[in-house]
Amino acid sequence: MAFIIDGKEVARKLRQQLAEQVAAEKLSPGLAVVLVGENPASQVYVRNKARAAGEVGITSDTHRLSAEATQDDVLALIEKLNKDKNVNGILVQLPLPPQIDALTIIAAIDPEKDVDGFHPVNAGRLSIGMPCLVPCTPQGCMLLLREALSNLEGKRALVLGRSNIVGKPVAQLLLQANCTVTIAHSRTKDLPAECLSADILIAAIGKPAFVRGDWIKDGAVVIDVGINRIDDPAQEGKTKLVGDVDFAAAQTRAAAITPVPGGVGPMTIACLLKNTVESARKRTSG
Repeated sequence: MAFIIDGKEVARKLRQQLAEQVAAEKLSPGLAVVLVGENPASQVYVRNKARAAGEVGITSDTHRLSAEATQDDVLALIEKLNKDKNVNGILVQLPLPPQIDALTIIAAIDPEKDVDGFHPVNAGRLSIGMPCLVPCTPQGCMLLLREALSNLEGKRALVLGRSNIVGKPVAQLLLQANCTVTIAHSRTKDLPAECLSADILIAAIGKPAFVRGDWIKDGAVVIDVGINRIDDPAQEGKTKLVGDVDFAAAQTRAAAITPVPGGVGPMTIACLLKNTVESARKRTSG
């Protein structure tokens, strides 16, 4: 049976390290979260981020705008936060209402305060191996991989998904770790064969239990980024969270695997805090 990579514990250790760093260096990191509308899931995420920020010593302020806010309203707020010297990180909670273009909003954030790592400047710097704020979920994936593999060099890695948020940046990070990287997607032919060739499989497509157990190479390391809510067959009227990988079946073949929940999710928030602290350190030293 596979070793279960405990994202909660790895995230806890990272938060502890960040808290010690903030205290030792007498930093005062500030995180500004922009929440537009009343999306229930977004509100839960924002509360979780604020609580975790407080544990580390980061001041977190949530700026709430109504669902009817215009794009100009959001851009005006971003401009204000860009100029605020007490704000080291700006996070715009996605998704945004349909009248607001997310790419325009992201591009308006000061790249040095873009703690999500989505700004085109940070994406470009990542692609050519320059220092940058790295997207949180891909960064978390790499930290979890290191829990199972001390050396990634020469490993064959398959990234299932090509989003700007996870698929593309995690592929860049795997390349930087000297993996041989393949990106698979909805148009990939013979996907099971591609998966079976991978020493490392990163699944990030948003389809519950899509990756079957017999697609997993014996001894592979599986990082499941998917968070899908489905009806719970064991409890009528209840739902549960599952990943993109059939966990029970994959666990019999993989050497190590992340669970859902409790795998990548906690690492995403911890890496957001890490980026905020890094931004604060850069401003202090600069």
